[in-house]
Amino acid sequence: MINAQQKEVKIAFLADVHFQDLYGDFSDNDFKGIINPKTGKPTILRTMDSQLHSTRIFNENFFAFIKALDDIVAKQIKIVAMPGDFSDDGQAYNLRGLHKILDYYKEQHGIKFYLTTGNHDPVGPFRKEAGKDDFLGEDGLPLGIYSNKNIEKTTPNIITKDIAESGYLEILNELKEFGFYPKKDDLFWSTPFDKNFKTEYTFSKALLAADYSKRMYEVEQGFSVPDLSYVVEPTENVWLMAIDGNTYIPKNNKEVSTNPNNYKGASIGYNNVLTNKKHLVEWVKNIANEAKKKNKTLIAFTHYPMVDFNDGASSEIKNLLGEKKWQLERVPQDEVAKVFSDAGIKIHFAGHMHINDTGSKKSETNFLVNIQVPSLAAYIPAYKILTIKSSDEMEIETKVLNDVPRFDELFPLYEKEFLALQQAKSPTIWNKDILKTTSYHEFMLFHLKELVRLRMIPNDWPKDFIEKGRKLNGEDLLFLSQNLTISAIKKELKQKRISSKVYRKWNFDDLILDLYKFQSADELAKRDIPKERLEQYKTLEELFAENNSQDLFIQQLKSLFKILSHLSNGEPSNHFKIDFKEKIIQPLP
Repeated sequence: MINAQQKEVKIAFLADVHFQDLYGDFSDNDFKGIINPKTGKPTILRTMDSQLHSTRIFNENFFAFIKALDDIVAKQIKIVAMPGDFSDDGQAYNLRGLHKILDYYKEQHGIKFYLTTGNHDPVGPFRKEAGKDDFLGEDGLPLGIYSNKNIEKTTPNIITKDIAESGYLEILNELKEFGFYPKKDDLFWSTPFDKNFKTEYTFSKALLAADYSKRMYEVEQGFSVPDLSYVVEPTENVWLMAIDGNTYIPKNNKEVSTNPNNYKGASIGYNNVLTNKKHLVEWVKNIANEAKKKNKTLIAFTHYPMVDFNDGASSEIKNLLGEKKWQLERVPQDEVAKVFSDAGIKIHFAGHMHINDTGSKKSETNFLVNIQVPSLAAYIPAYKILTIKSSDEMEIETKVLNDVPRFDELFPLYEKEFLALQQAKSPTIWNKDILKTTSYHEFMLFHLKELVRLRMIPNDWPKDFIEKGRKLNGEDLLFLSQNLTISAIKKELKQKRISSKVYRKWNFDDLILDLYKFQSADELAKRDIPKERLEQYKTLEELFAENNSQDLFIQQLKSLFKILSHLSNGEPSNHFKIDFKEKIIQPLP
């Protein structure tokens, strides 16, 4: 337990870095990328088109990662936890590049890194042949890079084993010194399979427990897969619990257990832990009890959320869009928070969703706070700093990366891509104005805007609803919110002192984009939405709530504004204090 005499402990959390080594190389192929005319350097990058159809960028996060680490150095923080998806897809060349950067900050600045796995590292429990067909080629057109000839989809292409998706063993071997194995200066280190964790700790015993062969469990009968969970004491009286929340379930029970293609992905998270990885619950309980006995402050982190991250809007989202939209399958069941709260977790940091959010689960006896760490590769790009003041009082700060040196370094290459798309008369061409952005924050906001246009609206929303909505501006929505004739509406608005003309400044597309801003950035989205419009949204939320029309379109708009209300009024998520004794979360300036 942190006591009054001890210095406060600070830990930085960097989630979903999705590191791709722009300047890496392959061990079995001379290809080093295409030459950037701005720098003269060969660069291995993905197309802008692929970035703008993905919930994350692939390239500029390289520079954001360096900026975040430099920021952490400037703040003199010495412990960094990374809750999964630290790599693009666990490819060998990306793991080597990540290792090199972590090594530099460890050696030069004394930072201790503690990683846990996400669904992109590994993509499956065992090494799998793979590749991507969306790297950028010399001619501005897509280039395929594959791990062997048998899986190539496009030509031209590059063949290298270093693009295969590594399994647990390869990740462990490359990154073992960043938490997955004990360090000599760790005060304690153990795994869920270490039966001697209560005995006197020694580094040599921990080293034996860290061996890959000793970290296997049966996910289903006859199917043994690894679990790289561990708990570590990086500084006196703080136990950092890295839970491997990946649950890789076999598709076919008649297949051999080592077939890498026979496993489902792990993106659903903790819901599958409760059914197929129950040993983790017992381990958490044992460690939490031991931490309490020894007066240690227990901090848990995993890739996956333990609490609903939609601020109570999930049922309304399901009602409007359907149960398989808006990533609803990734929302943890209520049982997840209850089980882990009962097991002894009080504070938990997660990633996976690329969002900024705080959620909590309170009972008579327990209080669990789940903190969603934003991604550096999505809007809003940020990381979290935890300050442990005592085991009952903690402070969380969200550090947004507004300015990132070199974020525009690849823009000349995207110019070449845009020209090639134009010449090929591509039916869905991205908006070139993204190359006019002047800050990383602006770039990531533009990425969100294009993502919503190119992917989210076509995939998630009812087509007729969007078609009707796109004909409307704010004033039209204001009129629709009243189930009255136009003359009666104008009279009603006059009585409420509402001027309809000021609502004309924005349209339906602005509203949908702002909804996604709140989903992604929570309260931080307010920085990117005009204050006047925020007030107008509040008025519309209230007016639609009072509207009892049975018209389907009005009902859909009513749901939309309910969702907006939930997402914009969640628990504090920027800078706040948690009081575990009083079970409250308080915003801080």
